[in-house]
Amino acid sequence: MNVIRHPIPFQTAYPIDRLGPRHKLLFFDIETTGFSGDKNQVYLIGCICWDPDTSQWLLVQWFADTLDSEPALLISFFTFLADYTKLIHFNGDAFDLPFLLKRCRHYGLPYDFSQVESLDIYRRLRPWRAVLGLTSLKQKSVELFLGISREDLYSGGELISIYEDYLLTRDPAKYRLLILHNEDDLKGMPQILPILCYPELVREPFHLMEQRLTLPDSGQPVLEMRCQLPFSFPVPFKAQGQLPFSAFCGESADLTFHVRLFQGELKYFYPNYQDYYYLPYEDMAIHKSVGEYVSGKARKKATAKTCYTRKNGCFLPQLIPLFQPVFRECFGGKLAYTPYDASLFLDERATSAYLHQLLPIQESSG
Repeated sequence: MNVIRHPIPFQTAYPIDRLGPRHKLLFFDIETTGFSGDKNQVYLIGCICWDPDTSQWLLVQWFADTLDSEPALLISFFTFLADYTKLIHFNGDAFDLPFLLKRCRHYGLPYDFSQVESLDIYRRLRPWRAVLGLTSLKQKSVELFLGISREDLYSGGELISIYEDYLLTRDPAKYRLLILHNEDDLKGMPQILPILCYPELVREPFHLMEQRLTLPDSGQPVLEMRCQLPFSFPVPFKAQGQLPFSAFCGESADLTFHVRLFQGELKYFYPNYQDYYYLPYEDMAIHKSVGEYVSGKARKKATAKTCYTRKNGCFLPQLIPLFQPVFRECFGGKLAYTPYDASLFLDERATSAYLHQLLPIQESSG
């Protein structure tokens, strides 16, 4: 087993201390001979860590120069890992970590990742793929989005045959290719950290700067809402997307939402329908205390679906009801509505929560 250890340039526009004490952070990536932790082996583990003694970032790599040195590689890495509390990686939750655990079980090694917090950049970013216009979520695609270039031209899969050739030939050029790929993946990881600012938007309050009601040619009123980014972005901000009733775009330090208001008639459903009568001729429900004076032929017991009153007006759509009262197009309708009035957004907390639900992201389920 070869161990490579040397200082490395650490370039990131992201406030690294936001992730925790830097001497407890470990950036990490592995290279394997295939995709199955049960059948294939790990031949290279690389890390970037902060060295408090020299006040610089170090690259540490463990390379299996023979197939039977894999157990020593695993032992060395997990012994090293014991000094850290946060492991930072790209898609490691789905691949790297499970792969290493399977290799440890294969050799009967008593290691796991229970003592460290896992930060998977890929997993944080996945709900934002469409908003950012990413063609894929590979690390190289994220680097391209951020304007980062790298020397390495190979994928991990393409390097498997190069590693196999190296074991046979000991060709120094092939060895350098293997080391360079892992090193570039690791150097790229700090550089793509600013991408984490996008998912962090949902944790910060939005401040509404301006709201403006317009009437496009379609005749459907549109509410334009402009707000500032809640914190300074370390890279140029660019994002856009849409929901069925709204559109979102971000540029520079501004976020702008366009919400299509509903103009017409909606229904307010009373929750306690047992206390109401439904009047078929009027198509509305009234409380029994009043309905008892209505002829029995002109009233029915209300059901959950018929216990409503109707209102005409201009309504603000909501994915999650924040503003009251709540109207719907039909019983069980997915969208909630409330009568629109500019004063709705005087409550900064409710306004921020509403703007967050307009971000067209798909939350990750895993």
